[in-house]
Amino acid sequence: MHTVPFNDEKKLKRVSYQDILKATNWFCSVHTISSTCTGSVYVGRFKSDRSLVAIKVFNLNEPGGYGSYFTECEVLRSTRHRNIMRPMTLCSTLDSQNHEFKALIFKFMVNGSLDRWLHSEQHNGIPGRVLNFGQRICIAADVASALDYVHNQLTPPLIHCDLKPENILLDDDMTARLSDFGSAKFLSLDMFIPESLDDVGGTVGYMAPEYGMGYEISVGADAYSFGVLLLELLTRKRPTDDMFVDGLTLPIFSESMFPERVAEILDPRMGHEEHQGCAEVWTQRYIVPLIALGLSCTVESPKDRPGMKDVCAKLSAIRDAFLEHRDDD
Repeated sequence: MHTVPFNDEKKLKRVSYQDILKATNWFCSVHTISSTCTGSVYVGRFKSDRSLVAIKVFNLNEPGGYGSYFTECEVLRSTRHRNIMRPMTLCSTLDSQNHEFKALIFKFMVNGSLDRWLHSEQHNGIPGRVLNFGQRICIAADVASALDYVHNQLTPPLIHCDLKPENILLDDDMTARLSDFGSAKFLSLDMFIPESLDDVGGTVGYMAPEYGMGYEISVGADAYSFGVLLLELLTRKRPTDDMFVDGLTLPIFSESMFPERVAEILDPRMGHEEHQGCAEVWTQRYIVPLIALGLSCTVESPKDRPGMKDVCAKLSAIRDAFLEHRDDD
């Protein structure tokens, strides 16, 4: 058994395959947080440390399982940012049948995924799981900061390639952390990157329109996904909602209401009642700029989308202005 720590933070003691079996109650479905073709994530506790952990077990029998594991390892060794999920340790060994076994072990994020907060009714809804406006803008700023980091502060730059609410986790103080780098691509490492976006992973609704059209991969693909995410945060409409048919998309729908009728498309649960006395000022000061930013990120041409450094700066300014105004009230 081979266990490799990632950084100098507090680490779990060395864990074996048997430890992981016991922590997940033999991979019991009750312990499953999420599952895809390339792997499953379980919640559990190790006997040596009673803190909850998330254990991502890779399905090495499926195409992409090995690639996802090694990509995540490479990415997570390269990154260090408060808004990016990094593992506490990894385990590479043999299972009870002498098959290869690979897992990453993370701190458990008690508030789950952004998707569960936005669409709780689709996750056996938990009463009270509603994000107010302040939380939403802070989450958006956190994600933008993570993308700015991987696009502009890593060498070579990194493209996440599968940005969506399920891949944004929230810790105990609702700080957002970008996760699941299994589809990520380094921009200039030929050994890790395809010539085009045709064979890059992604999720319908969040994928940039250039996917499958022979375009070379670029940071603009992540910018598009972020724009969709920002619009979804404000409207609570999935880009795959039943209303989006015959060419209508979340960005096109949002643009059709912009700017005069943007208040009509906002999530009514957003909790901005305290602003009702000055709704027009609130809308013009915060909502219109946020919708405009989401629309600029989702323009059709990748080269016309803003870079995440500029997006991050604009979001941070809007967030700071909102928090300052809120604290003054």
